[in-house]
Amino acid sequence: MDYQHILLTVEEGLARLTLNRPDKMNSFTGPMHAELRDALDRIQADPAVRVLVLTGAGRGFCAGQDLADPDVRFVPGQTPPDLGAVVEAHYKPLILRLSQLRVPTIAAVNGMAAGAGASLALACDLVVATRSAAFLQAFAKVGLIPDTGGTWFLPQRVGMARAMGLALLADKLPAPQAAEWGLIWAAYDDAEFPARVDALARQLAAMPTRALVRTRQAMHAAAGNSLAEQLSLEGRYMGELGQSADYVEGVTAFLEKRAPRFGGL
Repeated sequence: MDYQHILLTVEEGLARLTLNRPDKMNSFTGPMHAELRDALDRIQADPAVRVLVLTGAGRGFCAGQDLADPDVRFVPGQTPPDLGAVVEAHYKPLILRLSQLRVPTIAAVNGMAAGAGASLALACDLVVATRSAAFLQAFAKVGLIPDTGGTWFLPQRVGMARAMGLALLADKLPAPQAAEWGLIWAAYDDAEFPARVDALARQLAAMPTRALVRTRQAMHAAAGNSLAEQLSLEGRYMGELGQSADYVEGVTAFLEKRAPRFGGL
């Protein structure tokens, strides 16, 4: 696919996926969704990729849905479009692909992340942001609910009281406060942000990929499991990973007092 609305590069195990509609604050359209699905499928199928960094071009991360897109365009006097169908066709497959990717994911939030853009970031394993960035659940201002997984991610990250406040009041949450609340991993000074993201991505790319993804899967499963069920799940994953090449390398390196050289297997 010839991408018009995103950029994708892969180098030294690091995939960088950039939302590339800076004049529209990287807001979503149907064609952009199709490109994102294709890019994530390519990353999923490429064994050379060890980590994904998702970011936005220009001064913002993502402003959510482009209301001028034909799929959602509202015309006064006419029946509104079926937004539920848009969620099912575009946002649901996007979030499921991203949250189930075979490599760890980093959202590098370089500016405003609003609406579906905020939820897109929260679907990643680690979220880091510039100190000037902010997160906004704007749905209540137009009579909607947080979508793109927002009602799932927010209570898990910050608890019900803060999740309800963010969703009902639709106020901006500055990145430093988002880090204090535990919504994101860290907020970095704008000037050092690219270097910090690059260092974080390269650190994850050198780690045991399969173990990182199993960690994500176990944590996501925990909310729906009893303690006994979660202990059993941990046992299954430990049994699997204990037979992996990366476990053998990690223990061998520890015994030999050297840095491990993980292959992601």
